[in-house]
Amino acid sequence: MEQDSLVEYGSRRVIIVVTAIMCALLEIVDTTIVNVALNEMKGNMGATLSEIGWVITAYAIGNVIIIPMTSWLSQQFGRRNYFAGSVILFTICSLLCGNASTMWELVLFRFLQGVGGGALLVTSQTIITEVFPKEKRGMAQALYGMGVIIGPTLGPPLGGYLVENYSWPYIFYINIPLGIIAAILALQYVRNPNYGGTKKSAKQVDWWGIIFLTAAVGCLQFVLERGQESDWFSDPTILITSIVSAVSFYLFIWREMTCANPIVNLKVLKDGNLKIGVVLTFILGFGLYGSTFIIPLYLQSSLGWTAFQAGLIMVPAALMTAFMMPIVGQMIQRGVKQQYIAATGFFLFFIYSVWGHNILTPDTGKEHFFWLLMFRGFALSMLFIPITTLSLSTLKGKEIGEGASFTGMMRQLGGSFGVALITTYMSHQNAVHRMDMIGHIRPDNLAFQQRFDGMVAQFMSSGSPLNIARQMAYTALEGNIMKQSVVLSYMDVFMGIGIVFLVGIPIILFAKSSKAKVDMSNMH
Repeated sequence: MEQDSLVEYGSRRVIIVVTAIMCALLEIVDTTIVNVALNEMKGNMGATLSEIGWVITAYAIGNVIIIPMTSWLSQQFGRRNYFAGSVILFTICSLLCGNASTMWELVLFRFLQGVGGGALLVTSQTIITEVFPKEKRGMAQALYGMGVIIGPTLGPPLGGYLVENYSWPYIFYINIPLGIIAAILALQYVRNPNYGGTKKSAKQVDWWGIIFLTAAVGCLQFVLERGQESDWFSDPTILITSIVSAVSFYLFIWREMTCANPIVNLKVLKDGNLKIGVVLTFILGFGLYGSTFIIPLYLQSSLGWTAFQAGLIMVPAALMTAFMMPIVGQMIQRGVKQQYIAATGFFLFFIYSVWGHNILTPDTGKEHFFWLLMFRGFALSMLFIPITTLSLSTLKGKEIGEGASFTGMMRQLGGSFGVALITTYMSHQNAVHRMDMIGHIRPDNLAFQQRFDGMVAQFMSSGSPLNIARQMAYTALEGNIMKQSVVLSYMDVFMGIGIVFLVGIPIILFAKSSKAKVDMSNMH
């Protein structure tokens, strides 16, 4: 009988893990899949570029608001009900997004889809962590990490394929069958933990905490998503939302430290490893989403690739990460310290950034990017699992869910900060490099004068008169300057990301190792 129950437990664990990974993958793919469909949506909805950007912004705001509350909501409604309810909300909103007839309908349904999706991410991680005994959590995080790392990469090529061969609503419809299967499996197999806690009455609920948290992270996400195109603090809306976010964060921290039933347990951050893990997860989000954003952008804007082609080149690198993750999980299981693996991963990501900085030219081809991205995939495989297992390694019971909420939120915010900083920095560096190169266009610069005269002679030999030939030469030079300044700004971004990862190495060495012991209380 005992043997039968072990087999039953093993098969149940496999189903739970598959369900959780499917849900995490659904959520993360949806953060990037819409990027390639914005043009079609814009034409279909009759929206401006600024308005259609809300399709991405609304989803990110819904995500980042719900993630910190996930642990509390799981206790309030029961994990199984909350997880299954989130899957159902996500699936229904996917259908509604595909059927939206106006721009603001689509934005509303994307926000609600983000609310359902944010819960999937953190609850999936908590479920996978707890369903394994402590000494096997490295492998558990490897399985979960495959969804988190591969998801952002799969979004653009999948979205590109669906838009090119069908139409944009299908990027949402593809979620529906998977969502139905995940909801049925969640209701059947996910169980509530044995430390569930008591449900709070409406009077006991920390309503002010919810309001302050929503205002703080919602406004912060809005500023990060919309700041660059609105010229940051010169725009009154960005300035006001920044102030609201800062004040709300202060009030939220005060409220949670003094409230009897806080919605977010900030005291869990007293754990040293979680504190370090939160910082490292932020850096990981910065690099993961930042580089996933920058490479397709470069390939499309500078090399003229389609969105589908740009997304497709990321796939082999994602497969490299997926191949390596179980190996890294095994290394942790066999006693290799997470700190050493993660520090190696940070250093390799720095090498990847330097490599990317060095190979970029206006003529860089596909063959140069393939090995660069494979190396990136290898580096990422050595980051996610050690950082996550280290972050949650000294937590027990419901603290695991609370810790996962913090790491999930910081990964999301790290990505948002990364994209916002990268776009602003690129815009600034582009202007700096352009001004620097224009400064060399003067009559006493012999190299410029020789090149300019050569171009004028070339245009005149094609039949243009002198005045038109000179004008054409200046236009051609301006085009070259623009192209070179863009490439130089991308090079600066690669180097900037590399330096951020280099800074992470000494931080991770402060974390403490945890002895891997079997924790049977977490085996449901």
